[in-house]
Amino acid sequence: MTFKFLEKLSQDLTELLNDKEEYNVVIEVDQEQNKKTFTAHSAVLRYRSSYFNKELANTIPNDDNNNIKTITKPNISSQIFEIILKYIYGGIIDAENMDTKILFELLIAVNKLEFEELSEKLKNFFIKSKASWMKTHFFFVYHSIFKHNKFQNLENFCNDIIAKHPNLIFESTEFTSLPESALVSILNRDDLQMKESEIWDYLIKWGTSRNPTLPEKLEEWSEENFTTLKTTVQQCLPLIRYFHVSSSDVVDKIKPYKKILGRQLWNDLKQFLLLPDRPVKSIILPPRLVLTQELPARVNEPFSTIINEEHTAMFSSWIDYQPTSYSSRNNPYEFKLILRGSKDGFAPRTFWNICDGLANTIVITKVEGTNDIIGGFNPLAWDKAKIGDVDTNKNECGPCFGCEEFIMISNVSDFTQDKLNQCYSSINNCYEESISTTNDTFSIIDYEVFKVVNKSI
Repeated sequence: MTFKFLEKLSQDLTELLNDKEEYNVVIEVDQEQNKKTFTAHSAVLRYRSSYFNKELANTIPNDDNNNIKTITKPNISSQIFEIILKYIYGGIIDAENMDTKILFELLIAVNKLEFEELSEKLKNFFIKSKASWMKTHFFFVYHSIFKHNKFQNLENFCNDIIAKHPNLIFESTEFTSLPESALVSILNRDDLQMKESEIWDYLIKWGTSRNPTLPEKLEEWSEENFTTLKTTVQQCLPLIRYFHVSSSDVVDKIKPYKKILGRQLWNDLKQFLLLPDRPVKSIILPPRLVLTQELPARVNEPFSTIINEEHTAMFSSWIDYQPTSYSSRNNPYEFKLILRGSKDGFAPRTFWNICDGLANTIVITKVEGTNDIIGGFNPLAWDKAKIGDVDTNKNECGPCFGCEEFIMISNVSDFTQDKLNQCYSSINNCYEESISTTNDTFSIIDYEVFKVVNKSI
């Protein structure tokens, strides 16, 4: 029988940390007004941390201060280091009750200080328990991963998300500050869900932003300017799938920058467009895999807070141009909820982040102050590129049907907060009967978007 008193041992060692009589190490952390000094014991530091074992071996004691060794760590905050020091002595980290951002900063710090066991525990904890937080603070997390080393599993986790939702990175206002190693990691993905011509556009945007002295007008570029851009993006150029770009995009997008490509590649690309069956000398990378777009999982949520099965049967008959409505039993379509405003948010950008690229969707709104339910069916894929100035309009415009007979708009990024949503029931005499009790603009209480799936497919 083995008796273990680890809890008491942890408690006693934690009390030792607070002993100001026998310490022989002083550790100064943080900067300027936040600077703080901690005391510790060399024997504990050496045996608990290979990093501090090396630090202490290379630190000369101060003869004027009883041979006490002083270690300075200005790039670690006092709050984070206090947590680390308590871990060194007591072996405890209360991750559940710690602010998530502080916990992520702790992960960065313990990685620097080579606490491999704790680092691995924290990385796995974030993947299993803090995935939602990482998605919300995605660029901050992703940038931090590539700023530091030894985060391979977190990098893989983030890259899996980016492959399915590239807008998280490419449409971020901070995209151009992305480290080169991060961009290379993304472009290496065979399953990156973007058109190759769009990837090319973002690569040019990233490369030119890193050289602010380049002329704004391409016709004013010199040979030296093209060389500068080529040098900047040289690690990324081999990762573009040039031979899977449409001929129109090759002419419109790649040709203007052909000088940053090798002469052989450009000649092969021209030949391939004219004679695709003739072999070329350049390496032809495989096309990126087009995945079936996954719908967000809706766990423990009601089917709808606006419509019922009778509504879906009626909508299905309209989709199929049936003279009589389907019943709930013979409805050939399944309605899969992919967005609910009261759950996912009412910002126009939320609609585009979730629905862009999805086809066969129905939008349903509940109008404030009336019994009206207004919506529309779109058999085509929603395309954010077709709403004008994408960055501006994605913050103001949501789904739009027909000649703007029904459009959802908000100037305050919330469809419920201003009366800009519009439904013109008589525009161009499109409808025999009015589809709304008012032709005025209106606010909504809630809205839902469903993916309409044929059950027989």
